[in-house]
Amino acid sequence: MIAMIDYDAGNIRSVEKALLKLGQEVCVTRDRERLLAADKVILPGVGAFGDAMDHLTEYGLVEVIHEIVDKGTPFLGICLGLQLLFERSDETPGVEGLGILKGEILRIPDQEGLKIPHMGWNSLKLQNQGRLFHGLEADPYVYFVHSYYLKAEDEEIVKAVTDYSTRIHASVEKDNVFACQFHPEKSSDVGLRILKNFAELA
Repeated sequence: MIAMIDYDAGNIRSVEKALLKLGQEVCVTRDRERLLAADKVILPGVGAFGDAMDHLTEYGLVEVIHEIVDKGTPFLGICLGLQLLFERSDETPGVEGLGILKGEILRIPDQEGLKIPHMGWNSLKLQNQGRLFHGLEADPYVYFVHSYYLKAEDEEIVKAVTDYSTRIHASVEKDNVFACQFHPEKSSDVGLRILKNFAELA
């Protein structure tokens, strides 16, 4: 069973549909016991960093997420879900993130000819042998929608980067924690393969 954390942050249904297409059993919940009992857990999300942290706190999910990660359950953050795993974000100064991984979320710098938010397909440069990208060809294209990007403290955990005005850490992996800034559920066959790789983690 893959549990998806429901904290009013949008985008849950499209991730759920992609997983169901892969034949996975999925539940969308904020119930502590169901989340802790799941084989794998996904934190999806679109929206503002500060609002999302407010919702996670309000629903008592901050402690639950730490428990899930500490017990070794494979955990995947998508888009805003990636950003929340880190320490802080330019989007909401003064609000602490989950702090499970070290790094910060910065605003994509303005550059002539580039629109922010960054919306569209970009190729990934894969590095450090990320398990989510097993079986994919080099430089796969994936779909992004974001105005803020990750700068991870430890380059070793970065498994994919992309360039859009700056060098963006697009995917990270540390132990049982995985995260993508892009949307695998909107990234066609490549995205389905990434979700399949996560679903099939031992």
